Amino acid sequence: MTVPSDGSPRLLHVLVVDDEPPAVDELRFLLEGNDQVGSVATAGSAKQAAEMIVEGSFDAVFLDIEMPDLSGLALTRELRGSRTQTQLASPLIVFVTAYEHHAVEAFEVDAVDYVLKPIGADRLAQAVRRVVAALPAVVRPVGAEAEAQRELARRVPVEANGRTIFIERQDVHVVEASRDYVKLHTAQKSHLVRIPISALEQVWSPLGFLRVHRSYLVSVEKVRELRTDDGGTTIVVGNIEVPVSRTYARDLKQRLLKGR
Repeated sequence: MTVPSDGSPRLLHVLVVDDEPPAVDELRFLLEGNDQVGSVATAGSAKQAAEMIVEGSFDAVFLDIEMPDLSGLALTRELRGSRTQTQLASPLIVFVTAYEHHAVEAFEVDAVDYVLKPIGADRLAQAVRRVVAALPAVVRPVGAEAEAQRELARRVPVEANGRTIFIERQDVHVVEASRDYVKLHTAQKSHLVRIPISALEQVWSPLGFLRVHRSYLVSVEKVRELRTDDGGTTIVVGNIEVPVSRTYARDLKQRLLKGR
């Protein structure tokens, strides 16, 4: 999947949350078939979703309401409260539920849409369009911002000893967060550059990179080995061993099995 060079919209990074695996799989399948969606992460509970939202960068969350540990409405209220305290934007919410009676509460917490199960492709496409319309500054960058995103999608400038060198995205195996910087690990060496890992995740997620840990973003095609034991899950990317947070393990395994 590539970023268009003509300034057309970048693709959405979304999270699907439902405690029923078949519902997650169906919604993910439909979203992955939408040409405005670039990547789809999944969570089996609202608590897991809350962790992923803190660690990641999502444009929108497609969220079930009635779940056993924490309801979708309660999660949304928590997100809105966190946004107020930190002044950070929380992702847009699309509720996907089998029950009509939560609709009033859903729109009271500023949901973008309220989709009833069973889900039809046309109705879901309408919800995606509403998300796109609500994120004009993010999804449809223009002018200098669009050019900067296109350049960042291709390569990252690194200042070193009075020189600027350019690290091609396709040469990067692992992005490792280091305070206000990231380390770009390639096959030859590592490069330190001042840029938030969330900024690279936003642009690189539709291009084959996946967040696997709060501190790591990896090129999926360069993963050589997946290791799971009592100590948790790790992957080998190039020559680097990277820890995988449990919140990302399922999504990573699905991506590896699909070969993308």
